[in-house]
Amino acid sequence: MSDFNLDLSSAEEHLDEEELTGDVILGVLDGETDPEVWIQAVEDGNALFLAVEGDLNELATGFAREIKDMDGQMMHFRKFLVVTPPGVDIDTNRLSA
Repeated sequence: MSDFNLDLSSAEEHLDEEELTGDVILGVLDGETDPEVWIQAVEDGNALFLAVEGDLNELATGFAREIKDMDGQMMHFRKFLVVTPPGVDIDTNRLSA
C-alpha cells in the first residue's frame, strides 16, 4: 500500500464556510395555506415537499413567481410539488434511466 499525506487541517481551510440550514417541510398544497407561509418557509432556507390536491397551476399561483424571482426551484414530481430555496438544486438525473 502506498503512503500518502493527507493533511486534514489544511483541507479545512478550503472548505466552503457557508453551511446549509433549513429543513424539509412536508405539507399539502390544497389552497388552505396562505401562499405567504410557503414563501417565508423558502426564504428561511427550507425545502418544501407538497402533496398536490387540486389544480397545480391554480394552487401555486400565489407563490410560484416569488419563488422563481428569489432563484428558488420548483418541480412537479408525480403528485408532489418540490420547492427548494436558492442554492439548493433539484437533481433529476436519475429520472431518465
